[in-house]
Amino acid sequence: MAKLIAIYKQPKDPQAFDDYYFGTHVPLANTVPGLLGNEVSKGPVVTPQGPSPYHRVAILSFESMAALQQGLASPEGRATAADLANFADAGVELLVFDTQNV
Repeated sequence: MAKLIAIYKQPKDPQAFDDYYFGTHVPLANTVPGLLGNEVSKGPVVTPQGPSPYHRVAILSFESMAALQQGLASPEGRATAADLANFADAGVELLVFDTQNV
């Protein structure tokens, strides 16, 4: 299984971020071909020591790295990536990797 993790930094207006994120961006991301699951953090994103500089975390799952890459290269994947500029004003870090059970 392959994962894409999006780590969103604290936005200027958290409510506006969430309204756009859940109303527009999540439905758009859910159209990416090959997407098996889209998990999103609920409540504050914290560290074991307390607050973090992050507002929201999303974990998108795909069958394989090839499926993830094909999904991101699709028109829907490109539209989802382009949409980040519409709401992630504080920035977003994207991580992509294969997983294994250990």
